[in-house]
Amino acid sequence: MPANKYALLRYRIIDRCLRNSAKPHPSRETLREACEEALYGSGGDAISLSTIDKDIWAMKNEGDLGYYAPIAYSRAHGGYFYEDPEYSISELSLGEDDLQALRFAIATLDQFKAVPLFKQYESSIEKLISRVNISPRPDEEALDRFIQFEKSSVVQGREHLGIILDCIRKKIELNFEYKKFQENESKSYRFHPYLLKEYGNRWYMIGYNPDKSVIATFGLERIEKIDASTQHFKVQPDFNPDVIFKHSIGITENQSKPERVQLSFDRYKGRFLMSQPIHPSQKVSVETENEVVIELDVLLTEELYAFILSHGPSVRVLKPAKLVSEIKNRIKKMSL
Repeated sequence: MPANKYALLRYRIIDRCLRNSAKPHPSRETLREACEEALYGSGGDAISLSTIDKDIWAMKNEGDLGYYAPIAYSRAHGGYFYEDPEYSISELSLGEDDLQALRFAIATLDQFKAVPLFKQYESSIEKLISRVNISPRPDEEALDRFIQFEKSSVVQGREHLGIILDCIRKKIELNFEYKKFQENESKSYRFHPYLLKEYGNRWYMIGYNPDKSVIATFGLERIEKIDASTQHFKVQPDFNPDVIFKHSIGITENQSKPERVQLSFDRYKGRFLMSQPIHPSQKVSVETENEVVIELDVLLTEELYAFILSHGPSVRVLKPAKLVSEIKNRIKKMSL
């Protein structure tokens, strides 16, 4: 049952007393007097000791409150105290639904602890878990018994995230060595980093190449050495991340005009894509008992080819003609 207004006020008064280092280990009577004085004044209605007992129990155990306050009793001092001296219900007051949502969020964040960029937040996450007692209680089963999050594998290049992000924020030029997959030797680049973007469990850096005067994308796992320079830069006025990837599936930036792509899927795959569109431009042009045809306004990129081929015989490419030809050629090479 949700606590009433006066109960919530008493909880805060009790919390304040338990955190008062000048008067540690308050007794039941001390807590009762403090609540009575704060709520009713010296001549007001009386608050019983049994009410204080119920309040302490609720603060420790009531799921609707979500405090799970670590209140303990010291026989030596004849009073109560917090086992965690930094605990306070004022820090975070959440209901069980809120706590459950935070459990999900922290389970997601947990997979990024190994990433150097997020290492600085590890203690904050742990403190949050401890402060709101968000880890499973003794009478609860672990969250991963009921829900499993997709965990990204260890990918090279994540160690560069920190320096790149810092240069993006401060608008400082980067110098780095980069080796493409198809080349044996690395090349030197100077670069104005604008954006970090993750796709397919890989990180990419998008920005401006001043030597070629073009927007370019670099995969972090192919960067061999990277340093911040002393040169500052100004962001190109026409750079807009919402526009540059508007017609992309993946990380290919808009350097050409999009094509109207038409794909026919069997009923099962079609319904799946209707519930989870692959691109904002997606719309259904045909829907029958056996077929779903979707249309996309996108660039013809490697990411699109990979998406189509991943669906095998469940998809047919209808338009444009050059996409049909490209997919046919790739299937032919695969069958040789």
